[in-house]
Amino acid sequence: MERLAVVLFNLGGPDGPRAIEPFLFNLFNDAAIIQAPNPLRWMLAKFLSRKRAPEAREIFKKLGGKSPLLEETQAQADALTRRLEDRTGEVRVFIAMRYWHPMSEETVQAVKAFGPDEIILLPLYPQYSTTTTASSLKEWHAQAIAQGLDRPTRAICCYPTDPGLIRGQAALIGPSFAGAKSHGRPRILFSAHGLPKKIIARGDPYQWQIEQTARTIVDALGISDLDWAVCYQSRVGPLQWIGPSIDEEILRAAGDRVPVVVVPVAFVSEHSETLVELDIQYRDLAHERGVPHYVRVSSLGVQEDFIGGLAGAVETALASEKTLCPSEGTRLCPAGYGKCPITGP
Repeated sequence: MERLAVVLFNLGGPDGPRAIEPFLFNLFNDAAIIQAPNPLRWMLAKFLSRKRAPEAREIFKKLGGKSPLLEETQAQADALTRRLEDRTGEVRVFIAMRYWHPMSEETVQAVKAFGPDEIILLPLYPQYSTTTTASSLKEWHAQAIAQGLDRPTRAICCYPTDPGLIRGQAALIGPSFAGAKSHGRPRILFSAHGLPKKIIARGDPYQWQIEQTARTIVDALGISDLDWAVCYQSRVGPLQWIGPSIDEEILRAAGDRVPVVVVPVAFVSEHSETLVELDIQYRDLAHERGVPHYVRVSSLGVQEDFIGGLAGAVETALASEKTLCPSEGTRLCPAGYGKCPITGP
């Protein structure tokens, strides 16, 4: 009986107050985040994690002192396992977090003990970026080599327009949009984590893929003359970041006196950026500035269409021989995005 291991990748989050500073250190010590040589990057990571820890502790205090991301991801792993259980053979879904436990080193060990015949690597980042998917997959491959995990492995690079993802988002948006209509003509704000402009300028396709996701959701909603915009959150530091920022869009909505429906378009699980930034900080800003109505659509989580889309991506990957974009089968990104991992047409 064949054994299949599916590995879900996510950011990770501190599992208690003492984990906050080391979690931040792991984040800032990633060469994909701070592109400086060692020992300079190590020193910067030490400085930044110590400096940011007090603010981060206040954020996580609102969430009971820890991130809910591991529990959220485990629920998705369980749901995906159920969707794949009709396959011939044994399927086990594992979790590998990038910056806190269980990290790739631990998960490689667990997968090796399972003894799979094939491995599918499935990032829970619908849109590809060098700062997320590429970083996670690079760390996985390094740990697999170090521990001698040598089994046929395929990676799913992205799925920004996957039909299951799009149907799931549209289904979640519908009720919130209908409720917002009683306060005026709603504007949908598709909010994603921001990136410094210099990363996009180097050929990272993340922003382009975010825009493709938003446009495809808008098409699926089928609402005539829909008012919508893409915006970005979580800006930190002195660098120039892609925009517009969600702050700017909330202020614009206040000036236009329109209700807003906020959709976390790049986050498929609830964590500090949805539960604190969107639900508290930006909601407060909207109320302070007189936005008529503010509602935040939940993350996809274990939404049926979304989990079905992930299961379909796994099946597509099993039929392939290389890293791929499951919803396209070929390269999705235009040629100008040199950081796209798909080299074919």
